[in-house]
Amino acid sequence: EFIYIGCLRDDIPLADQDAVAQALLESYNCVPAFLPPDIAERYYHGFCKQHLWPLFHYMLPLSPDLGGRFDRALWQSYVSANKIFADKVLEVINPDDDFVWVHDYHLMVLPTFLRKRFNRIKLGFFLHSPFPSSEIYKTLPVREELLRALLNSDLIGFHTFDYARHFLSCCGRMLGLSYESKRGHICLEYYGRTVSIKILPVGVNMGQLKTVLALPETEAKVAELMATYSGKGRVVMLGVDDMDIFKGISLKLLAMEELLRQHPEWRGKLVLVQVANPARGRGKDVDEVKGETYAMVRRINEAYGAPGYEPVVLIDEPLQFYERVAYYVVAEVCLVTAVRDGMNLIPYEYIVSRQGNEALDRMLQPSKPEEKKSMLVVSEFIGCSPSLSGAVRVNPWNIEAVADAMESALVLPEKEKRMRHDKHYRYVDTHDVGYWATSFLQDLERTCKDHAQRRCWGIGFGLRFRVVSLDLSFRKLAMEHIVMAYRRAKTRAILLDYDGTLMPQAINKSPSANSVETLTSLCRDKSNKVFLCSGFEKGTLHDWFPCENLGLAAEHGYFLRSSRDAEWEISIPPADCSWKQIAEPVMCLYRETTDGSIIENRETVLVWNYEDADPDFGSCQAKELVDHLESVLANEPVSVKSTGHSVEVKPQGVSKGLVARRLLASMQERGMCTDFVLCIGDDRSDEEMFQMITSSTCGESLAATAEVFACTVGRKPSKAKYYLDDTAEVVRLMQGLASVSNELARAASPPEDDDE
Repeated sequence: EFIYIGCLRDDIPLADQDAVAQALLESYNCVPAFLPPDIAERYYHGFCKQHLWPLFHYMLPLSPDLGGRFDRALWQSYVSANKIFADKVLEVINPDDDFVWVHDYHLMVLPTFLRKRFNRIKLGFFLHSPFPSSEIYKTLPVREELLRALLNSDLIGFHTFDYARHFLSCCGRMLGLSYESKRGHICLEYYGRTVSIKILPVGVNMGQLKTVLALPETEAKVAELMATYSGKGRVVMLGVDDMDIFKGISLKLLAMEELLRQHPEWRGKLVLVQVANPARGRGKDVDEVKGETYAMVRRINEAYGAPGYEPVVLIDEPLQFYERVAYYVVAEVCLVTAVRDGMNLIPYEYIVSRQGNEALDRMLQPSKPEEKKSMLVVSEFIGCSPSLSGAVRVNPWNIEAVADAMESALVLPEKEKRMRHDKHYRYVDTHDVGYWATSFLQDLERTCKDHAQRRCWGIGFGLRFRVVSLDLSFRKLAMEHIVMAYRRAKTRAILLDYDGTLMPQAINKSPSANSVETLTSLCRDKSNKVFLCSGFEKGTLHDWFPCENLGLAAEHGYFLRSSRDAEWEISIPPADCSWKQIAEPVMCLYRETTDGSIIENRETVLVWNYEDADPDFGSCQAKELVDHLESVLANEPVSVKSTGHSVEVKPQGVSKGLVARRLLASMQERGMCTDFVLCIGDDRSDEEMFQMITSSTCGESLAATAEVFACTVGRKPSKAKYYLDDTAEVVRLMQGLASVSNELARAASPPEDDDE
């Protein structure tokens, strides 16, 4: 059962709105969103057509004439219109069972309003226009609000991989999100929610087209057109476009002019019929396109026309659908030269029309009705181009190349035309609009199937609202909960990562005085054994942390020291670092070719860090570097790992998990029965600690009643059961525990005698 929510073109008086809404719902399952006339004008003709539509078609507002400068009032109307749509959806939705499918750039912030009201809503979005490259998109002042709104969908659909790639690039560059492919499906993790990306071009309504082809008026129109053109030995080339700046009508006319200039043999025979539908937008640019088109048609017809022959026939009044189909039927070639178009179904409609039916076949080819043929010349900048492998693809800006393509489409051997037509028709027939819709809804259902198994809550204000979705067993570490366990415990083990956990990722990596003071307070408590695990060198950690009883693990656990006055030990047999002579030249090569990257050469670890490089290029280079290093170091006792913004090579067997195991085992050997373990980290290397302290292996080193807290920084898939949002929360937690230790110490110390 489907319910359609949309707008009416006419303004309905307030008194009649309820009656109109009731009639539409009962007769057509339609729910109208009544937009006040002022909002409707600013929303559709303002923000949609002056800002989003030009920008998504690669037109920057470099001057007031080109699309118009950003206007905050138009944006507010856009948001208001989306809110009205949201209210209509909320009137009719059953959130537990229903799926919502939002269409196109007119409703890009609607997902945020719906997700805000129902955190687990099952929501898909399909963009029918192009999505521009990040260089174009990031000029939009509300770029982040629109991206975050789209990411409030569960499934986002695009016509082509190019459009999806641009969207993913924007998410990476502006929001820091990375994507991956899971069993063939492209996915983004967004605050614990999985947002899937669907790439599938829309199809045509085969049933509707076949019905129109069979109409008597279609047959009559075909007969009339055949008498007008075929009967006089004319060959028809057809263009069907909206009269707007992106459809490339003028480029098509220039190519036609060039063809007639280069090939005089086609003069008097070839006719370009250009059907110009009214533009959906309005303004100065539309008027300019019209004026230019009329002038060019006049010029070509004056130069190459003859009595009874016009090379270009311009039809600028609206055609009935059956009339358009009749033109498709008689056209030998269909020509689409749009400079940018989201999809464009004209080629698909043309192919189906040329397939025809028995009655039309007998009219067109009485001798060989079974031989169907069609030829397409299409711009490489339209969404349907990748799916039409038999079409002649052109760069519409290259007039000579388009003219050559038009001529080659006309003179191609008949057998070749039939083969190309058959291939196209098989695709269009099996990938119709029903297939597209069913496929999208199946993917939406698959993406939403685990909604009920997750805990959700909303964060953020306005259009920055998003939903955090977590596994039922993964929850935020509550201060009250851990403080109670900390107070109860007699022997505590605390394992902390440094960079990204106690200290945010920053240029200055050294700890603040407050962090050092907090660690000193924790180490002063005789019940605590605190260990700091880091990738930094031992000398650096020694200088940064002058705390007496603080245990340190340097270079991811290769070097260990239980307190400041203890000697450094190594966790595995001494490593031979001769592998560096192989690895360092390879890293140097990638440093030279990746601007912003650096190499950190530590005693036993070699790191290529690209956090200051371009994120896309850095990530791409990191994957290459991992492959390169793994191949040249295949026989060396080292492991190569990729982390957030770096590639590390370190001796095999070194891990933070080993540090955790050694700490707990040494405490057990000293007769300490550990009944509280807290482990906090932020990246992949810390997952080894989480796995170790929650495993049965470590369980033997702990008291039977021990409470274990494995906590990651940031909401993300992890082996930890708890999370904290950021380093500021980690520091607050440590300060809280330090103050409890100070309080317990004061309570335990004997009171001083008062002076008599």
